[in-house]
Amino acid sequence: MVKITVVGSISTDFIIETEKRPEVGETVEGEKFSTAFGGKGANQAVAAARLGAQVYMSGTVGQDTFADELLKNLENNHISTNNVERVTHLSSGAAFITIQDGDNAIVYIPGANNALTPERIEKMRDDLKTSDLVIVQNEVPVDAIEKLIQLCDELDTPVLYNPAPARELSAEAIEKVHFITPNETEFAVLFPGKKIEDVLVRYPNKLLVTAGSEGVYYYDGNEVRLVPANKVKPIDTTGAGDTFNGAFAVAWTNGLSIYESIKFGNLAASLSIQKMGAQSGIPTLEEMKGSESYEKEWHIE
Repeated sequence: MVKITVVGSISTDFIIETEKRPEVGETVEGEKFSTAFGGKGANQAVAAARLGAQVYMSGTVGQDTFADELLKNLENNHISTNNVERVTHLSSGAAFITIQDGDNAIVYIPGANNALTPERIEKMRDDLKTSDLVIVQNEVPVDAIEKLIQLCDELDTPVLYNPAPARELSAEAIEKVHFITPNETEFAVLFPGKKIEDVLVRYPNKLLVTAGSEGVYYYDGNEVRLVPANKVKPIDTTGAGDTFNGAFAVAWTNGLSIYESIKFGNLAASLSIQKMGAQSGIPTLEEMKGSESYEKEWHIE
């Protein structure tokens, strides 16, 4: 079984479903309210765990009742929480999600996720050293991310960097990661003024640009390729990118090619958006294998 360490956010999602998003100063009546487990880090950890990886979560939560439930959820998904620390001065992270016609708009409040420090990263050295892949996103402080990338580079542990939400990262850190998985908006922040095709060629088999319903673009060393998305009718796109990243990580660490790993990630994402919630829609390996699009030669157990 492959070992994947996910370093990132752990949060609670507060979800509003509505036919109309309010304008400034306007009040509208929504259709439904619910809460769910979220945080990009936790979402990606759950995706990898449900698809068969041994997953270790690293991050920070508060001392509130939300933290109790967040940790319990990770453990229920068979994810190790030994490197998840509680802090007393901040509440657990939260995201407020408005869903209209299957698409979402999100306001994210980091809370305790901002307590992840370079010093905490250093304490994870042993787990990072024995990991087949480390995944990190942008919902934790940038100094912790850069420390993580530097440390993994020293340990020769590959890093998948998902630059969401969009913000800048040093060129040195970008050079050291094994995979970068921005969407088109995040790409524009990381590589301002650059054309996607030009930067893809600069980073062959490393830069994977997710383009929603189109699919994923990457350069295989010979040509820019588009791996098409699976065509489905979305119910809730929240967490689709996280599901893709977790699934891609599982496929690649199990020895699949980058092309096949992207296909595996696309399938997982397409299944996830057919249910409500960032984590509730994430498929299990059994559900993946039950899909008509699953390829038996993938050999993921």
